[in-house]
Amino acid sequence: MMNRIEKIQKQLLDNNVDAILITKSENRRYTTGFTGSAGMVLISKNAATFITDFRYAQQAQNEVKNAKIIVHNGNIEKEVANEIDCQGLKRVAVEANSMTLKTYSTLQEYGNVQWTQLENIVEKVREIKESLELELMRTAASIADKAFEYILNVIKPGISELELRDELEFYMRKQGATSSSFNTIIASGKRAALPHGVASEKLIEHGDMVTLDFGALYNGYCSDITRTIAVGSCSDEFRKIYHIVLEALKRGTEGIRSGEKAKTIDDLTRDYILEKGFGNRFGHSTGHGLGMEVHEPIRLSDKSVEILQTGMVVTVEPGIYIPGWGGCRIEDDIVVLENGYEIITHSPKHLIIL
Repeated sequence: MMNRIEKIQKQLLDNNVDAILITKSENRRYTTGFTGSAGMVLISKNAATFITDFRYAQQAQNEVKNAKIIVHNGNIEKEVANEIDCQGLKRVAVEANSMTLKTYSTLQEYGNVQWTQLENIVEKVREIKESLELELMRTAASIADKAFEYILNVIKPGISELELRDELEFYMRKQGATSSSFNTIIASGKRAALPHGVASEKLIEHGDMVTLDFGALYNGYCSDITRTIAVGSCSDEFRKIYHIVLEALKRGTEGIRSGEKAKTIDDLTRDYILEKGFGNRFGHSTGHGLGMEVHEPIRLSDKSVEILQTGMVVTVEPGIYIPGWGGCRIEDDIVVLENGYEIITHSPKHLIIL
């Protein structure tokens, strides 16, 4: 935790602020180890302070590392202002991408401090995973892999997408997951044309393509995997599109290494799909960062200016979606290495026809 706090303190210097007030739950946990649902973290150039209420006093004593703990008696914003005054801080940043307008307005009522808004300060530090974080993510990926193997024995004509979702999520919890990483996507038949088609009451039918996009949340870290399978039989068109997506995934994955442009990975997948005549059917980015959140700031997109670095974890997930027909997406979770990559999702990627 101390190393993480020191990295954030360097960000304060780079952004010309005296401190940052952290309210986002993932960032609160990342900087202090606190897993509860209420509290703020004030990190200044010389100190780290965790502020919470009576309900979490004992939990904070057990979990919070390398930060002073303050238990407030009523108004947390006022307690934050008192701590800012005690430290003599003049310019304090808030997390613009997570703090509510109400909290921001209340903070401005207290103390003589200049508030400023910054985005993704802690998230940028979180991009580079420590070895323990990578182990947790490998476990989260392993749970998802086991769940995919399990669900292949459950999928059959007549079962609903919602039933499949419930089976997947319950199985992952039985394997040790806290929950799913996000709202599980089960999109079958024509609904497979919906990139984010969360599970519905639709029944699986013979001949359906079924896209399953899901992940496990394990000890604070996410996995995110997508596989598309066929039930009973598949058309020549689906077979063709499946192998185009699979080859695009292969090309994008093989481009990953430290120092490579994130945009290059998108180019590798997108250019191949374009070459095969489906460029206008691939409308989202090739991938995104992954960690404590299922979508973290780095994007593998045609507009990205970021550079891949050792220790990042990203997804690669090309897809083709045709309204009124269906679609296909295949996705892996990948660790960026100095001279290449490590795929941590190991579910089979060959065309599966149940």
